[in-house]
Amino acid sequence: AQFNPRLILSQIVALQSFHYLVLGFILQVNHVLFATSVTVDRIFTAKYLDLWTALGWVDNAAVLVSSLVGSVLLVFIVEKSKKCLDFCVTLFLIHVIICSIYDGVPSTWDWWIVHILGMIAMVVLGEYLCSKRELSDIPLLVL
Repeated sequence: AQFNPRLILSQIVALQSFHYLVLGFILQVNHVLFATSVTVDRIFTAKYLDLWTALGWVDNAAVLVSSLVGSVLLVFIVEKSKKCLDFCVTLFLIHVIICSIYDGVPSTWDWWIVHILGMIAMVVLGEYLCSKRELSDIPLLVL
């Protein structure tokens, strides 16, 4: 287990890319089911994440579901339960930076609550799934 910066950087890029791909797909499904607008603002601004409206909950659910899918992605991209926290926090911080560049630092409590809950869910479920995979039996001989 050597320190490999290229591997770590490629894992970060892959995880971030798949996270946005999944979130974009979920937002497309929301467009079909709930007639919400399809715009990049739904990913990178805080104006659609509202805890007090029905459409806000649709977007909140999209962020949370993408975090749950992200925890499954951790199993395939990161593979080690010890690294899940690091990669999830990195994903979240990169997302905050991108959102800040796109529309300024998110200023609503709703945005922060939803994203921190999503990050916590991704860390906990990701660590569980990775540790479960790490502890699974390795078949030595299959007849």
